[in-house]
Amino acid sequence: MCLILFAHNAHPDYPLVFAGNRDEFYDRPTSPAGFWDDAPHVLAGRDQKAGGTWLGVTRHGYWATVTNVRDQIPALDDAPSRGHLVAEFLREEPDPGSYVESVRARADRYNGFNLLVGTPKDTYYFSNRNGCPRLVEPGLHGMSNAQLDDPWPKVERGTARLRNVLEEKVSTDRLLDILDDRRPAPDDQLPRTGVGKNTERMLSPPFITTEKYGTRASTVLLLHQSGTLTFVERTFDRGHPTDTRRFSFETTLKPASRP
Repeated sequence: MCLILFAHNAHPDYPLVFAGNRDEFYDRPTSPAGFWDDAPHVLAGRDQKAGGTWLGVTRHGYWATVTNVRDQIPALDDAPSRGHLVAEFLREEPDPGSYVESVRARADRYNGFNLLVGTPKDTYYFSNRNGCPRLVEPGLHGMSNAQLDDPWPKVERGTARLRNVLEEKVSTDRLLDILDDRRPAPDDQLPRTGVGKNTERMLSPPFITTEKYGTRASTVLLLHQSGTLTFVERTFDRGHPTDTRRFSFETTLKPASRP
């Protein structure tokens, strides 16, 4: 994911309201969202190249997502896929606080990432570019390819629109509309991540379209206080929608671990 907007315990009816865009090279093979044959409790898309995922949920209401960090630190050629961090959490459904601590212990093996993992109750954030796992406070949050809540233009624009949705009427269609914003940021608001102004401008909209790289999927999650989880994924090919997949199910409590 390269844009994440979410409201965590900030709405009386929805403990989690989530909207995110996954940006990726068009030629990277990907499976659309579905329940995994080898982990039937996991609902997620799948990166066919490395086997991980960028975003997913489980039948118990666990969820996780990851973005890369755009900075000037040289990339590791032999780094494992960051999508495995999401897949591992969803498969195993560990305590999220304990999980981010376990990731911190091996974080230097990976290229820069931001990781969010949560349950219907708690959400934790960790980035290997700041080294400090933390519990996410209730409220509205946004993240792109910098740290959680860093004020990039697409993050600020998206969280402002998300706030309007929460104050008016929450719906998957309105959340998808937020993600389909293709307006670039003004040049004087562009972040400086070492890729040059033209590239910064090209990557600045919430929804990205370039010749070889862009938004491949828009996903929204709504977890109702009743336990109903709604998951909608809209996929794209070079900016053109190709499919919309909708899932809705009742989450169930995870069985207690045996001593």
